[in-house]
Amino acid sequence: MSQAKLTIDLDAVAANWAALARLSGGAEAGAVVKADAYGLGMERVAARLASEGAHSFFVAEAAEGAALRAVVGPAADIYVFSGHMAGDAPAIEGAGLIPLLNSPEQAARHRAALPDHPFGVQLDTGMNRLGMEEDDWRASSGDLLPLQPRLLISHLACADEPDHPMNALQLAAFRRMTDGTGTRRSLAATGGILLGPDYHFDLTRPGIGSYGGLPFAEAQPVVRLSIPVIQVRTVEAGETVGYGNAWTAPRTARIATLGAGYADGLLRALSGRGQVYAGDTACPLVGRVSMDLMAADVTDLAHPPERLDILCPAQGVDALAGAAGTISYEILTALGRRYTRHYTGDGA
Repeated sequence: MSQAKLTIDLDAVAANWAALARLSGGAEAGAVVKADAYGLGMERVAARLASEGAHSFFVAEAAEGAALRAVVGPAADIYVFSGHMAGDAPAIEGAGLIPLLNSPEQAARHRAALPDHPFGVQLDTGMNRLGMEEDDWRASSGDLLPLQPRLLISHLACADEPDHPMNALQLAAFRRMTDGTGTRRSLAATGGILLGPDYHFDLTRPGIGSYGGLPFAEAQPVVRLSIPVIQVRTVEAGETVGYGNAWTAPRTARIATLGAGYADGLLRALSGRGQVYAGDTACPLVGRVSMDLMAADVTDLAHPPERLDILCPAQGVDALAGAAGTISYEILTALGRRYTRHYTGDGA
């Protein structure tokens, strides 16, 4: 097989989600499947999580929610983080979505277009990204709370850092804005779940932890990415490899050219910093990662490889992200469409 192969373990996704659900205590555990389930395929992932008992799903925009409805059936709750944008009413109504209203303007739009349709409200507790600020909520809550919103949510800015003072500040703000409302509440994504029961409220939102990423250090690895070797050549000491003569061989070396590059989501920042694996043996990337190709030094391997792995048990998604100077979310969501995708586990 000439294409790079991306293997996605649905059993691992399910096990990670179930572990985070248990850590959520008495709270319901939802499932964040936005961005095509973090690049891993919303249809397969959401179907498996629904079979595991997930009932509440979260997407970024209404179009994602409409596609998800066909996967999870009519009974599941599908919440839309971007709320009710202009032009969204047909999708929201047709797919039975629950927009998380982010501003008084969105609240007015929703009430005008779909006055009897369910909604939730997203509150800004200090992240300054999405949601009603406290003054707007105080002004709007008298009109919105009698309409019985399905959920009040906010998002933590620094949950990956348990000792960061912002966590406690946001928790206090969320309580100040929502205590006594009698409405279901949600504050914790993966990092918030790990902060403990004070952050769980009624519904948690496992995301990156379900897909094998930090801060859920106990997560099972979910993905393996194996790349074909197109050619192996000998490079003499002093010769260079790739664009810009970016790497000079310090010795006679065997260089493998791999059939994937930044068009496949393997970030150019990995140039000269990343590595691929033959089993447990690391082979450093040399030269620049280009659009469709990259090169690795395989001099120390006993035999020329046919394939090398860049995501595998020896190098998980967070380790690769660290080499690229980014985060696991970007690595996963960047994974390209040219890969042959293979699913394992129930639901594959």
